[in-house]
Amino acid sequence: MNGPPPSSFAAFDVSKSDRTDALTVVGLTVTYRIRGRDREVLQDVSFRVRRGEAYGLVGESGCGKSTVAMATLRYLPRNGKVKAGKIVIAGEDVQKLGADALRSMRATTVSMVYQDPGRALNPSLTIARQVSEAFEAAGVARDEALQRTLEILKRVRIAAPERVMNSYPHQLSGGMQQRVVIAMALASNPALLILDEPTTGLDATVEAEVLDLVARLREELGTAVLFISHNLAVIGRMCERVGVLYAGKLVEEGATQDVFARPRHPYTVGLLRCLPTAGRSKDSERLDTIAGGLPLPGSVTQGCIYAERCRLADERCRRDAPPPYRLGARHGDQMARCHYHERAIELPRATSSAAPVAAASSNAAPRAPSGPVLRARNLSKTFHVSGVPLRAVDDVSLELASGETLGLVGESGSGKTTLARLLLGLLAPDAGSLLELDGAPLAARVTRRSDEQLKSLQIVFQNPDSALNRAHSVKRLIGRALARFTALRGPEIDARLATLTDAVRLPERYLDARSRQLSGGLKQRVAIARAFAGEPRVVVCDEPTSSLDVSVQAAILNLLADLQHERGVSYVFISHDLHVVRYVSDRIAVLYLGRLLEIGPAAAVFDGPQHPYTEALLSAVPTLPGDGASGEVHQRTRIRLTGELPGPGAMPSGCVFHTRCPRKLGAICEQQDPPFLDADDAADPSCAHRIRCHIPVATLRELQSEPRDDNAGDPTNGGTSDDASENAS
Repeated sequence: MNGPPPSSFAAFDVSKSDRTDALTVVGLTVTYRIRGRDREVLQDVSFRVRRGEAYGLVGESGCGKSTVAMATLRYLPRNGKVKAGKIVIAGEDVQKLGADALRSMRATTVSMVYQDPGRALNPSLTIARQVSEAFEAAGVARDEALQRTLEILKRVRIAAPERVMNSYPHQLSGGMQQRVVIAMALASNPALLILDEPTTGLDATVEAEVLDLVARLREELGTAVLFISHNLAVIGRMCERVGVLYAGKLVEEGATQDVFARPRHPYTVGLLRCLPTAGRSKDSERLDTIAGGLPLPGSVTQGCIYAERCRLADERCRRDAPPPYRLGARHGDQMARCHYHERAIELPRATSSAAPVAAASSNAAPRAPSGPVLRARNLSKTFHVSGVPLRAVDDVSLELASGETLGLVGESGSGKTTLARLLLGLLAPDAGSLLELDGAPLAARVTRRSDEQLKSLQIVFQNPDSALNRAHSVKRLIGRALARFTALRGPEIDARLATLTDAVRLPERYLDARSRQLSGGLKQRVAIARAFAGEPRVVVCDEPTSSLDVSVQAAILNLLADLQHERGVSYVFISHDLHVVRYVSDRIAVLYLGRLLEIGPAAAVFDGPQHPYTEALLSAVPTLPGDGASGEVHQRTRIRLTGELPGPGAMPSGCVFHTRCPRKLGAICEQQDPPFLDADDAADPSCAHRIRCHIPVATLRELQSEPRDDNAGDPTNGGTSDDASENAS
């Protein structure tokens, strides 16, 4: 079939859907009452999630993904209402349910896992009390509910569940909190599980564990999943089918492999091209971007809602709204709301693919003639937690060259942010630590640094909302930094302000706006402009794109690369997203429990050989090859790390990683701190690839090139660390 149906309702047999689907949404239109007007935020959305199926919903922030979830559960805010359409969960029409029936459905049939587990858990109640309440709501007696709580915590692979039951949420890691929330959601064996960005903010290994958990429990219980995420690789790994939302409309839908292999809507093509996928780097290829932004909620648009941002749009697109064309594809029907769906894959790039050519700025501060711009030697930091010493950074030495990007990776709690704060002088290091800027000593505390040193080291934070004063205008935010770090005054500041905002691609019309009036991408541009006000030598980027959509992320990463080439600035780039780190970094440093386990050029670290910890991190990351041309999601054989990071006062002897290492040799790993091994014959020591491990580099290379049992190192499936130890020795 090739052509539009009479309407979106025609694509569904509602009576049949009631019997065979976990969720059926037909013609859903939702409005919010804003300033006395009803504004449509969802328009005629129709899709189904079959029993036992995983369905992904993707799109930029503000496109309506979470509104779909809230409408499904009748959790819309007071100013929201379902204007039209039908929602059916396991045969029940949600809109027709009374209060008691709705409460029963939420308790037994459908559950939801939110993005931030910290907000989903009550900080004043123990885990045992909160999880047992989920069973009690289904009519289970309290004693039995506590027993089932223990069983469900074991089921979601929580180590020492008895201890966790007596803990409060703040005493658990983010990954552990998310497992608890999933345990609560699965307490009733729901027919439908809604996951709203459940892994955003989690590091690679914890994200992989949560996704493995969802996949396994779905297989065991036959639960259907509605998975909302902006991470296309995760959707590709977890979901059989996917729907793409744009400005409240479902613009494309089909089997995930079909949609990713041959997207039929220009918006889907644009999203896939924004990704920093395997093999790309800032020096070889710029990321493509999607120009413009989402229309305002409730905007009345003639023609295609995407026409203003689409590089295929013509007069027909601006005049006539495209119907939902249904097309045959390899794995089933594929729907796209595009007049030119056959040509969507040929969409011209919005951004030149050529990497920028390095050019020194005439305004830039003089560069050091030789040597690293920043050097840290034997950097350590010890905190005291309840009287117990915790070494957050342990004897780290590294150098940063002018114009270089050093990526810092590792799990949460590995010491990345603490190391960044030590470099910036926000924390004082332990005695014996040395910091140098351009070969000169750098004071440990920021309060003792000169103005020149202060402006030379700046930071861009993860959350611009927390970093920018919401009451100040953009002009004042950047202007204050210029007044503080330069000798410019009056008209000179205005001229420099214009140069800065132009450099970060911030339109002049936003200068008088307050930060609260800006989108996330625009706020981050303001934060970057402020960081560059004093022509810094080094900028620490602490998760600068983790909260941004892929389209905005691509624009920010291109911007950072452009500024680096133009001004010769160096970056320390911290991120959980290893694809982003690979794209932006010249060299990569891997931290674990505050120890530097591996450092070297990005290509060498990613291509191997690697430290076993780096190997495990990389194995946890699903990868869309190229620009999604094959439609398949590639992933290295998963290496599951057992246990949690050791707590305060429990620092392992010998190699700090030996308690979780799947390639542990034996007593030598437990008793002796491993030396750094050279993994290559680099002539320049600053570019050497070095691995801190007892296993010889040649053996690591051989082991990591062999096929590996996916269950190795997973005691719940019969694999043990000793299996790998025998191979290594």
